[in-house]
Amino acid sequence: MHMHTHVQFLKRVSSIANSWGQDQAKKEKIYQKMSQLKPQISRLCRHCPWDWTFFQGNCYFFSMFQQNWHDSVTACREMGAQLVIIKSEDEQSFLQQTSKEKGYAWMGLSDLKHEGVWHWVDGSHLLFSFMKYWNKGEPNNEGEEDCAEFRDDGWNDVPCTVKKYWICKKTAMTCTRK
Repeated sequence: MHMHTHVQFLKRVSSIANSWGQDQAKKEKIYQKMSQLKPQISRLCRHCPWDWTFFQGNCYFFSMFQQNWHDSVTACREMGAQLVIIKSEDEQSFLQQTSKEKGYAWMGLSDLKHEGVWHWVDGSHLLFSFMKYWNKGEPNNEGEEDCAEFRDDGWNDVPCTVKKYWICKKTAMTCTRK
């Protein structure tokens, strides 16, 4: 039900309530129902789609099944999002923690273009300040490991063909109060 039809509905209920002026009890009951509806209507505005998680202005999707890195990039794009690009320490610890609970997951980071040069899916370079998130001894490129995953307490490089869970990210919607 759109906001518009809700308003019409409430107006209709209220005119019915008025025509029942003589029956005070019924009238009060209808007003009570109406006031119960109001908070539900205002809750219709969501920052993120139902199966996404809201965190600091962004929405995150944690996949239920596993696929390779390239298919994960495509899946996120089809949802109007991106395979996750990490921008802050808070975001990193939130995602690391969540993937620890849900299973090793792809992030939007690879050195596919140039061995040893790590890029995010939007083309930006991996910042030096984020290098500390690699697990000890990683990235080690053991047998063509060109894509990055969340593993345990840090990042790891793995072959892009391996199937993993994946995490998409998109900007949250802002809810404007009428």
